Amino acid sequence: MATASPILIVDDHELVGSALALNLRVEGEDATFLPVRTAAGVLEHARRTGPGLIVLDLDLGRDPEGHRIDGSRLVGPLVEIGWRVVVLSGSSDAGRVGAALEAGGFVFVPKNAPFPALLNAIREARVGRSVMPPGRREQLIKLFRDRERERHDLHAKLSKLTQREREVLALLAGGKRAQAVADHFVVSLATVRTQIRAVLTKLEVGSQLEAVALYRKAAGV
Repeated sequence: MATASPILIVDDHELVGSALALNLRVEGEDATFLPVRTAAGVLEHARRTGPGLIVLDLDLGRDPEGHRIDGSRLVGPLVEIGWRVVVLSGSSDAGRVGAALEAGGFVFVPKNAPFPALLNAIREARVGRSVMPPGRREQLIKLFRDRERERHDLHAKLSKLTQREREVLALLAGGKRAQAVADHFVVSLATVRTQIRAVLTKLEVGSQLEAVALYRKAAGV
């Protein structure tokens, strides 16, 4: 039997969100599809209407100013005001899903799951049951934590570089050779090679290729 607390479907795909809400209303639930405009708008609506169960897509498109709306950043605030969060994502980035679960998401359901499976996951979450395989939640959270630790370590290494060493590394990452870097800064090739050695030492790598790979990883390239 349905309870009085609401179910809120937050998705940037109206067809999916509306279909889920409609099917849940047929079952007697107080289900609503919320078109996404801004992250702040989602939180404000949730404060006015909740708490309850919220089905939250992690990829919510862009706001009117063109900024990407990241659903994983909404999980923590929603949990804080009492919502139980069902995390939806069509992304293959398990780290983002882990971030949402780490922030308090109750269960993760792939967005490409068959429609009946999506409905069942919502029904189960409604009564406090998770459809995730045993250990999968912990696995995803661990993956997120490992990535965060790796990201922190990488930025700590990059922070050791001087401004000029960062500029040299950026030029190398842009495809320039050592001589071209020397010409750019109007210094000797020996000076640039000394700077490159310093970069390799501080980043704890053995080659320019490894240094450039770390730089690009930190820059998200």
